[in-house]
Amino acid sequence: MKNTGIEYSSSDHAPVVLPEMAELLPPLTAEQVSSLEADLLKNGCYSPIIVNEDMVIIDGHNRQNLCEKHRIPYRMAVFSFADMLEAKQWAIDNQKGRRNLEKWELGKIALKLRPEIEAKAKENMSAGGGDQKSGLTTLSDPISPINTRKELADAVGIGEVTMGKVMQIDEHAPAAVREALENKDLSINQGYNITKQVQALPEAQREEAAAQAVELAKAKKEIHALDEEAERRG
Repeated sequence: MKNTGIEYSSSDHAPVVLPEMAELLPPLTAEQVSSLEADLLKNGCYSPIIVNEDMVIIDGHNRQNLCEKHRIPYRMAVFSFADMLEAKQWAIDNQKGRRNLEKWELGKIALKLRPEIEAKAKENMSAGGGDQKSGLTTLSDPISPINTRKELADAVGIGEVTMGKVMQIDEHAPAAVREALENKDLSINQGYNITKQVQALPEAQREEAAAQAVELAKAKKEIHALDEEAERRG
């Protein structure tokens, strides 16, 4: 990655919005959008939108969208990237600290990089004349060393074992587990364990069993929270 030092104004050039870049990170909450919008209306867009040499927006999609909505002028700084994978990695590194993203969210972001990381690995193997196995693991072997999994974990800054569990959840988790993770009712470990527990059941029974396990986990979480509150109150 390199800052070329080139800048454009929104009156000179129109940037390109690429869905795979715009949807790389989780959307802002309504509160975050409202706060950003208020700041832009009051102070203008004082930080440049980052684009690559093809004018594709790499960072700043929300600001650019709001600026267009309110006809607020903005600047675009041109950065040079080796490829879109490097551009995505830079965008993730630049935003994950600001967003305070949780491990499940980071894991989902990493999964979006998987096709490109696997394609790059295949290119490297072809160039070296080697051969390696796929990055998938089985539920019975969640911690075996897999290069793809390590690359994904490193890309978003989470542990390799955690990334492996995210991959297994993505491949096998019932809808109830996914929904609970999205709502932050389960941890990745809990989601993985429930997924593993119901995997051996007949397919017709998995959803119901998973839903019951999720409700039990939520109930335990509520009881634990009440116990902690009682302890604080003395």
